[in-house]
Amino acid sequence: MFSQLIREVMEHKNLLTAPPETTVERAAQLMAKRNVGAIVVVEDGRLVGIFTERDVVFRVVARGGDPRTTRLADVMTRAPLAIDPDKTYGHALLIMHENGFRHVPVVEKGKPVGIVSSRNALDPEMEEFVVESQRRKHIRDTLGST
Repeated sequence: MFSQLIREVMEHKNLLTAPPETTVERAAQLMAKRNVGAIVVVEDGRLVGIFTERDVVFRVVARGGDPRTTRLADVMTRAPLAIDPDKTYGHALLIMHENGFRHVPVVEKGKPVGIVSSRNALDPEMEEFVVESQRRKHIRDTLGST
């Protein structure tokens, strides 16, 4: 799987896009409806940012922001790293690992055409295992530091 081209594993149908003026509440509703963890922010057909489920928690809710009025432009990751669909999926995973994120927009000729996530590499049972392992580590780290 790691040697497969991104265009073979990327999620075309799950590419969710929105303009920067979209509220966090609306973005979260769209993400929930499509069951995806990220929304690609586009302006004039070009990638300008990415907003993820983790951003909802850490950049909005945890800081006391109002999801009904906060715009994606105010809390998105601007100019995110993107990858060409002709690179390998292993290359995408390396980028995610080295930079500590789970989603990479796929851009071809300046336009978003898909998205890859670390979960593409995991079968559902393994994904649940990894998430549970991370949750337990977070709890241990949090309780250990108090």
